[in-house]
Amino acid sequence: MSGPEGAQVTAPQISTVMWPTESWPREGEAWRRAEELGFATAWVYDHVAWRGATPWHDAYTTLAAAAAVTSRMRIGTLVTSPNFRHPVPAAHAIKTIDHISGGRLTVGIGAGGGARTSDAGILGGPDWSPRERAARFEEWVRLLDLLLRGPETTFTGAYYSAREVRTAPGCVQRPRVPFAIAGDGPRGMRLAARYGAMWVTVAGGADDPRAAVRDRLARLDEACAAEGRDPADVRRLLLTGFSGEPWLESVEAFADLAGTYAEMGVTDIAVHWPRPGTEWDADMRVFEAVAARSA
Repeated sequence: MSGPEGAQVTAPQISTVMWPTESWPREGEAWRRAEELGFATAWVYDHVAWRGATPWHDAYTTLAAAAAVTSRMRIGTLVTSPNFRHPVPAAHAIKTIDHISGGRLTVGIGAGGGARTSDAGILGGPDWSPRERAARFEEWVRLLDLLLRGPETTFTGAYYSAREVRTAPGCVQRPRVPFAIAGDGPRGMRLAARYGAMWVTVAGGADDPRAAVRDRLARLDEACAAEGRDPADVRRLLLTGFSGEPWLESVEAFADLAGTYAEMGVTDIAVHWPRPGTEWDADMRVFEAVAARSA
């Protein structure tokens, strides 16, 4: 199978998004099961409450526990939110989880949403404008990169600062834990090209999801070129479940959609763990068969 300009297409890696809503013993079993099913990565959303849903357990604490009950599968945030995190304590937690997991952590980072129900503004103060949110995102990523590379960081920014932060011995993964940068605008694309091992997009909110993703992939290539980066060095993760496409309707539907997006250049696909009684419910047999495609 060939993709753009005749490039050889490989099957995308399949990952899953976990729900940090249950008591730990039950959640721990789900993380172990995700590894048994063969998912390449299991992700968790970083919120205090997502769309108003509670309980919603802390993403980093959950990942530390998940790291201790798994051994092969990668784990990560999809995505860390600057809405309520400062880069310094975030970097400290990231290094720790990287060590607990034996170097299996990927840190997804996004600008953070503007909805109150998903923790925007919970620290108080004036609401951030879209321009300020984008500027904070850029500075957040820049400082986190410095902190994780270490060994000591002093930084004074418009929004975040750090003073003589010692981070030795650093991460297990070198030069630092890989970043998965979420962002469809010019700044987000530039950050992904400059700092990301992976770029994350969601095919939601578009009349034609496939056309929207195709356009974004082309703009990511342009951003990589502007940064002097080989576009092939940046993996492209599509987060499913927001576009109305029947990803988990059947194994055949998944294979058709995965093949279509892979031909465009998508290298990774994330599906949600079935959640009964919600729009994220799905036939567990289909879900398990989809997971086997990544094994």
